[in-house]
Amino acid sequence: MDLGLSNQVAVVVGGANGIGRAIAETFAAEGCRVAVLDIHPDVTKTAEKIQQQHGVEALGLHVDATQFSETQEASQKVKETFGGIQHVVYAAGCGSNKFGFPFWNMTPADWPRVINVNLIGAVNTAHAVQPFLCGKQEGTMLFISSVAGQIGSQTDPPYSAAKAALINFAQCAAKDFAPYNVRVNVLCPGMVQTDLNRSVYQAWADRQPEGEKMTYETWAGQKIKSIVPLGRWQDANDIAGMTVFLASPRCKNVTGQTVNVDGGFVMHW
Repeated sequence: MDLGLSNQVAVVVGGANGIGRAIAETFAAEGCRVAVLDIHPDVTKTAEKIQQQHGVEALGLHVDATQFSETQEASQKVKETFGGIQHVVYAAGCGSNKFGFPFWNMTPADWPRVINVNLIGAVNTAHAVQPFLCGKQEGTMLFISSVAGQIGSQTDPPYSAAKAALINFAQCAAKDFAPYNVRVNVLCPGMVQTDLNRSVYQAWADRQPEGEKMTYETWAGQKIKSIVPLGRWQDANDIAGMTVFLASPRCKNVTGQTVNVDGGFVMHW
């Protein structure tokens, strides 16, 4: 399916691996020029591989999105390299690496980094790209949140709270950007086998008595069967496909929305 994105410019923050990498690859497969912004040391190599595989221009920039000056500099670099920015995805994220049930098993000191990466990084990114999107009076922005941001997951309270705040910020941004023909949406993955998901398991496993520990596969399998109606994992390509679809003209009237790719985990009645 041709989504009408060929030769446009997509910026993926957190695009060096995991869900972000799949998103960058999918934009490239649609013919987009892609900028990958990430704190990961291999971000330049990631961009080179995307360029070689898909035959599109790709740029890799080492960026810490929690630092506003770095997001500004990177956005300007993308503009200078590609001539503009049409689509921005914030896919960076982190958990506390602790099992937060009940929440007082954690401390307030466990919260700032999680808030900074999941929320403040997205705010920094939005501020940095705003002049380019509004100046062209076109474009899209998508924040990768989580089903945890909708259900108050006790597994990692700082992560849940940050992802909930991200949903709210996206709604504010969608209203502000609408007069400039820029759409802002949120996508919430469900159960995806990522490093973050494994870190949740490990934090749980570290607290279990020796006789009650499970393998990651058993733990995740039981969880999926109990909470996901379709009874299966979601994968990074599921998230990437919906991300690129939401960026396309086929979704020209979709803004301020929270879209779940979660196998039916979250259903609002």
